[in-house]
Amino acid sequence: MNTVTLDSAASATARNLLRYCEAEREWVLETTMALARLESPTSDKTAVDRCGEELARRLRAIGGAVTRLRQSDVGDQLRAEFGSGTSQVLLIGHFDTVWPMGQIDRMPLEIRDGCLFGPGVLDMKGGIALGMLAACALTEVVQPADRLVMLWTTDEERGSGTSRALIEEEARRSRAVFVLEPALVGGGVKTRRKGCGEFHLRVRGVAAHAGVDPDKGASAVHELAAQIVDLQRVRDMAPGVSLNIGLISGGTRPNVVAEEAHATIDVRVTTSEEATRVAAAVRERVPTIPGTRIEVTGGFERPPLERTDAVARLYGRARAIAARLGHDLQEGGTGGGSDGNFTAALGIPTLDGLGAEGAGPHALHEHIEVDRLPWRAALLAGLIAETMAGD
Repeated sequence: MNTVTLDSAASATARNLLRYCEAEREWVLETTMALARLESPTSDKTAVDRCGEELARRLRAIGGAVTRLRQSDVGDQLRAEFGSGTSQVLLIGHFDTVWPMGQIDRMPLEIRDGCLFGPGVLDMKGGIALGMLAACALTEVVQPADRLVMLWTTDEERGSGTSRALIEEEARRSRAVFVLEPALVGGGVKTRRKGCGEFHLRVRGVAAHAGVDPDKGASAVHELAAQIVDLQRVRDMAPGVSLNIGLISGGTRPNVVAEEAHATIDVRVTTSEEATRVAAAVRERVPTIPGTRIEVTGGFERPPLERTDAVARLYGRARAIAARLGHDLQEGGTGGGSDGNFTAALGIPTLDGLGAEGAGPHALHEHIEVDRLPWRAALLAGLIAETMAGD
């Protein structure tokens, strides 16, 4: 088959996928709203499981073989499998949110100016619904030979402590991983994410009366202040490194030389090499005040998602499919992490930001663009199909 014929067939498949997804516009909107109505703050297992039960029901309704992976401290994770075959493509995302119970009463679901507003619609229940629509489109239009696996988790918003091993295990079995986190503003996909670290700096000093015997003390607060100033040089170690000391505490009373002080440090880096150097610089603390001691704990929780050749190839494939659908798909990076950081660090080809378009994740104006959902689902379906077919 010549190149012209292949291109023509690919264009026809893309058009058919889009036609199917456009016909199901109301379904994907209703699914998003149904999941968003079931609030699911990470810390409330009962609420998250309630949302998970509805999601599982809907996954089964579209042909998914659903496994509930039970958890004790967070909501149960869900794995759904579509089709069969010797290889698989993996979709990942989460249905826990940052919003507390009752937030939907303060920012109710509302369609306005072509957008659906409400807690969790962008981050990321709209992305889950979009992934489900893509699975339906694949079944109806392409009939792929391989498996499509979805892993929907429940603790991403607090670091993926229980789900990381599940994600990595599933990713190792997969040809590629597609992350249905929100798109960049303007619709671009994410080919880079910073690695995320959290460090805790604890200073212990010697307490004394600040008026009577100040020289007998060693102030942990003063030492912490000196360390905070010194830590600013870490930001200059490489382009893209960010360091924020977001929490500090220490001392007991104004007239007591502080015996203890503490700081929590958020660090972001763009490469694994930077993570190693920055972690060493943060940990190598030398006291400046005699009598004080410094302890540093913590580390990098998410490795960076780097724009490797494998990531670039996936983006190129996605951009070609988008062009057939009449869109110019851009790429970019972000300072926030996702579960895609874990899969990319394993060397599994990973493309992030394939979820809904919109704005305001974690903000009162959180929303998705309703009319963009069908084309995003068609893009994802086409990307899955071509990845299953191989290069």
